[in-house]
Amino acid sequence: MKRIVSILIIIAILGGLGFWALTSPMAYTIIRKGGTREPVAPVDSTRAPDVEKGRVLFFAGGCTSCHSTPNQDDKLRLGGGYALKSPFGTFHVPNISPHPQDGIGAWSINDFIRAMREGVSPDGGHYYPAFPYASYQRMSREDLGDLFAFMKTLPAVEGHVPDHELPFPFNIRRGVGLWKLAFLDGQAFAPDPSKSESWNRGAYLVNGPGHCAECHSERNLAGATIDGRRFAGGPDPEGRGTVPNITPDPSGIGGWTEADLVTLLTTGETPNFDTVGGPMGSVVRNTAQLPEGDRKAMAEYLLSLPPKEGYKAPKP
Repeated sequence: MKRIVSILIIIAILGGLGFWALTSPMAYTIIRKGGTREPVAPVDSTRAPDVEKGRVLFFAGGCTSCHSTPNQDDKLRLGGGYALKSPFGTFHVPNISPHPQDGIGAWSINDFIRAMREGVSPDGGHYYPAFPYASYQRMSREDLGDLFAFMKTLPAVEGHVPDHELPFPFNIRRGVGLWKLAFLDGQAFAPDPSKSESWNRGAYLVNGPGHCAECHSERNLAGATIDGRRFAGGPDPEGRGTVPNITPDPSGIGGWTEADLVTLLTTGETPNFDTVGGPMGSVVRNTAQLPEGDRKAMAEYLLSLPPKEGYKAPKP
């Protein structure tokens, strides 16, 4: 009996050590799926950041939708505090203003890039993938440098937000390391040489900073988007009904023109004279700030997607 107990103890210790090793941020950096993951490297220090380009990326990413301080008119005050409800619990969106203690004012550019592309904090902890770094990883280092430069021009907002309210086992942040090994491919966006420059720009904006698939896709039990159902709609992550299909299927945007989509991204108006509301209304307030060419590029890309039948909520 003592021998069996000793063996079980050894197995438990080895299992714990294995879990600890595999869930470390360093494990994600070392264990690269297929050996193709691109490590985070310093940004070219000789290149001056383009703040205006960063402003465009900021609105493409809809940063104000989640990170602006609730119940105030200035959406550029990124003090956080929004309570994002999900099937895994409630996430309290952090302060990302340039405040040196409460926000990201003390971060280096490489801290910012690692957070955006690997979901790792400056102190080496995992961020939960409610922060959509699975999409932001597609962004180039140069673009992330420009975005960071623009964000540093915004007002510094004082104040911490509450801790996340997550039940066991989701409150074990270390476990996010396993999620990353399974679902974070580490690939930056690669243009398709067979497509036009505008199509590639639209693909980059939609799949990278715009992170459109994060809401408009079904997810598996682990909370990762299902590749075969990208953009076909899904249940609202916050439990408020469903999110629509944005592929050119009759159940989605089939029959829409590029001009229809550009209008939606500019004013929120749909071809049937309706107006989007809720979270999408906030998205439109951001996409309306983009150059006309970027909205056209996003429309061109979305209309080129393969049609998929939209998500159907299960019957009660």
